Amino acid sequence: MVEHFLGKEEVTGSIPVNGSIYFIRMGISSLLAHPLMRGLDIDDPRTTDLRRKVIASNGFLRAIYDEWYALLVERVPAGAGHVLEIGSAAGILAGRVPQLIRSEILQLPGLDAVLDAHVLPFADQSLKAIVMVDVLHHLPQPRQFFAEAQRCLMPGGVVVMIEPWVSWWSRLIYGHLHHEPFQPAAADWTFPAGGPLSGANGALPWIIFERDRHSFDREFPGLSVAEIRTMMPFRYLVSGGVSMRQLMPAWTFSVWRALDRLFSAWPMFALVHLRKT
Repeated sequence: MVEHFLGKEEVTGSIPVNGSIYFIRMGISSLLAHPLMRGLDIDDPRTTDLRRKVIASNGFLRAIYDEWYALLVERVPAGAGHVLEIGSAAGILAGRVPQLIRSEILQLPGLDAVLDAHVLPFADQSLKAIVMVDVLHHLPQPRQFFAEAQRCLMPGGVVVMIEPWVSWWSRLIYGHLHHEPFQPAAADWTFPAGGPLSGANGALPWIIFERDRHSFDREFPGLSVAEIRTMMPFRYLVSGGVSMRQLMPAWTFSVWRALDRLFSAWPMFALVHLRKT
């Protein structure tokens, strides 16, 4: 964790200037931490279950998730076919689309399947859509997931996801104020496998679909990029997310939405929409 903020500089003897900044940030993080989240192991299934309660109790955050999931649902093709949600812990998609398969990598209540996104237990061309929020950047072998998605989707089926994105603003926030690794300069799409949720590279979606887009198009010709929609410089940040206290009351949501539109060139997230050709 110290290395994440301080780079290669060691904290020994007298604390360097940036070491002092690190401890200030840690103090702020501790002060703003949500009471339910303090001291919990992110890979513990109980932590994920508690996050459902955090989302339900935070009106600002719940409005964000409602907006995100509405965007996902809009892009699910009409007609018959199963829709796989990878990372269903929040439970928000239930009831919004028919034939939904709710899945997680952890054993949790209210699921239809416990699975690893790298090895999907579905027949060829058996899924109409795969939808997910904040999942791709936790997959240490994303090529395996894309190969599985390409195999399992029907022609015309989609993968729709919302993920962190890289901008000068998000580099500042994710690179210095977020607990997950954020490495836009990573040479490859892979990263060392850690815990199912603690292992991550928050810059991975941008690396794949922006920096290395030519590689994705070449390696996965069956998945065309239909849309990339960048979004939300501020709202998720001021909501407190699932780890911090709510920083703004729910009644200010429309004000912050207007600010997001005004500063749309500073995105922290993106919707990525792929279509099986």
